[in-house]
Amino acid sequence: MNQLFIIKIGGNIVDDESALAHFLQSFATIEGAKILVHGGGKLATRMAEAMGIQQQMIEGRRITDAETLKIVTMVYAGYINKNITAILQQHGCNAIGISGADANAILAHKRNSSITDYGFVGDIDQVNISFFQQLISNQLTPVIAPITHDGKGQLLNTNADTIAQELATALSHFFTTTLVYTFEKSGVLLDTNDEASVIPLIAPDYYKELKAKNLIFAGMIPKLDNAFTALDKGVSKVIIGKADQLIHLLNGHSGTTITHA
Repeated sequence: MNQLFIIKIGGNIVDDESALAHFLQSFATIEGAKILVHGGGKLATRMAEAMGIQQQMIEGRRITDAETLKIVTMVYAGYINKNITAILQQHGCNAIGISGADANAILAHKRNSSITDYGFVGDIDQVNISFFQQLISNQLTPVIAPITHDGKGQLLNTNADTIAQELATALSHFFTTTLVYTFEKSGVLLDTNDEASVIPLIAPDYYKELKAKNLIFAGMIPKLDNAFTALDKGVSKVIIGKADQLIHLLNGHSGTTITHA
């Protein structure tokens, strides 16, 4: 099977114009099939506050009420998505910016929780595999904003890490798929204040040990859970690391590799 890289870029890099430009220049040089999933950064929060729309976060997750949904859709699927697409075109990468609502790309449902009402937040039900295959076969690089839909006309704000994992899983039946989570840190760290404390390899038993000893930063746990889910469902490799070291990550020279063994 042909190789496919699915790369997620974290929100803090999206917020940094220089860091984003450097990352996208590197991303554009990757040969073959690739998909970019991006987060939203802090622009949506700043815009909401400027408009007097109070923002609420619970355990790092945004509560998406009706007014906030309008803002995140405009920011994520609008400005950020098209800005990334334009920069990639500048570097010769024929990118196409989409959301999950376009061509029924990613179908989701409104999250049901008996504890917290997250508002218009979506959990993914289905990826339109044939659509992504068609884009890739036409040498197009999808750039995906973290907005999905429910098939009934409702847009939903959806976690970008999860979108990347679901895409990697769905397409792993047709490609040898590598999932890469990039952000501002050098990988999974034993000490969040020490960039040299990168854990180069994490297998399931070691992950359980790290969690039991509270040695994993809480914000990293959902990313690692997504990584192991992806491996369990057919993704060949998951890498977590620094955005400005993208090519080194793909070559196995930096970051943290998540593995079954």
